[in-house]
Amino acid sequence: MAPNPAIQAAIDLTAGAAGGTACVLTGQPFDTAKVKMQTFPNLYRGLIDCAMKTYRQVGLRGFYKGTSPALLANIAENSVLFMSYGFCQRVVRRIVGLEDHAPLSDLQNAAAGSFASIFAAMVLCPTELVKCRLQAMHELQVSGKIAYGQNTVWSVVKGIVQREGPLGFYQGLTSTVCREMPGYFLFFGGYELSRSFFASGGKSKDELGPFALIISGGCGGIALWLAVYPVDCVKSRIQVLSIAGKQAGFMGTFSSIVRNEGMLLTSMFVDRSKSV
Repeated sequence: MAPNPAIQAAIDLTAGAAGGTACVLTGQPFDTAKVKMQTFPNLYRGLIDCAMKTYRQVGLRGFYKGTSPALLANIAENSVLFMSYGFCQRVVRRIVGLEDHAPLSDLQNAAAGSFASIFAAMVLCPTELVKCRLQAMHELQVSGKIAYGQNTVWSVVKGIVQREGPLGFYQGLTSTVCREMPGYFLFFGGYELSRSFFASGGKSKDELGPFALIISGGCGGIALWLAVYPVDCVKSRIQVLSIAGKQAGFMGTFSSIVRNEGMLLTSMFVDRSKSV
């Protein structure tokens, strides 16, 4: 017997929070390098160069700048995402005329995930803005875009409220939605397709073991990032560099990147010999 919607929502929210915590604890150093390379592409030649310079300049703690807002961002995003996913699955069932608890196709699950990401973007954008600025704080200070000493969560939050007002926390919201909707369509689509592959031997998807679920989640994550990385690059630029003044919107920033750096937004062939 399926649990009632309230219990299912609580299960989805708890699972999403646990998943968000695990994501940050394992991936924060790589995410920090990603944001640094996206927002200051001329300073680093690649991942290894970025990691070595970050360690020399700030030490090991430099890889974990923004961990507390990252935890909040990922817990909030995943909790809302998976709770909304269950709700959006029920909406999709009604739209296509299926009974309650009837299984959805992989495409229908992907559509539900895409719709759910809109709700997740609303809670993700403010916390990810603070996280990205903390991650790129050293580069912002060295480049003179911000004064030294503004390197705590509270100082960043206070600065946003003072300079940009409460709506300043939603810098990059359009980019976030443009990243989340197609990204989670592909994430849930890839996840469900992978689960269908593992269940092709006659098993139910609900009977799959941890290994199959881990591989399925990995396939979904790969599909997401391959598709949305360019949009994520635009989002990081807007959120980080808007601290120095009004930043061009999504299309303006995208056009500037293409014009100045080409379509390979983080190409290894761009001259990045300038040191931090």
